Amino acid sequence: MAPGAAEFCGDGPAVAGWSTLGPFSPSLGHGPKPLPSLRLPCAIDPAAAPPPWSLSRPLLQAVLDDRLSDRFVCELIWWRLGYRPVAADGGAGPQPAAWRATPATPAAWAERFPGAPELVAERPANVQLTRSIPAPFKQLLKEQLGFGGYRIGELYPRRTRRAVAVNWLLAHLAGQGEPLADSGPLPPLLDSPPDPVVGHPGDRPVA
Repeated sequence: MAPGAAEFCGDGPAVAGWSTLGPFSPSLGHGPKPLPSLRLPCAIDPAAAPPPWSLSRPLLQAVLDDRLSDRFVCELIWWRLGYRPVAADGGAGPQPAAWRATPATPAAWAERFPGAPELVAERPANVQLTRSIPAPFKQLLKEQLGFGGYRIGELYPRRTRRAVAVNWLLAHLAGQGEPLADSGPLPPLLDSPPDPVVGHPGDRPVA
């Protein structure tokens, strides 16, 4: 199967790596708001293993509050784009696993980023992430989490890119017809980094 193609997604067959999704009405805090039918990238076969971390309001809020590493944020998205970790080749000291595209990865991502891209550290990858959010879903960050943006003194590229990541995850949920859970499991939370430009230990430098 070619990269970007998937056998099925949702309730019906996918066509060339895309799936047709029906209307979804998420609860946005002020009552249901209907969203139009869309054709979204079919990244993951629903019959496949579930993501290691389910999405919930506390988890996404922890991303916005800078209580989770950039790597963790990337992995939330990589999994949902069909990237999977591969065995490390060894070497000196423990190294995080490399993630590679699989047949479930949408072609637009697999062709440009055969290795999972650094969605926070690298601007081209974050730009593609931004552009891949359907227009009707671009306000979900504000509508579902009440996030109106960072204050002037908090406008660092690293944090604004993490906000884009959260918006993409909300759009992914909406595209799958799933509501955002009010609770869910959380990894151990980190303290907010002293320097938000640099981030947490191990975070890649932002370019």
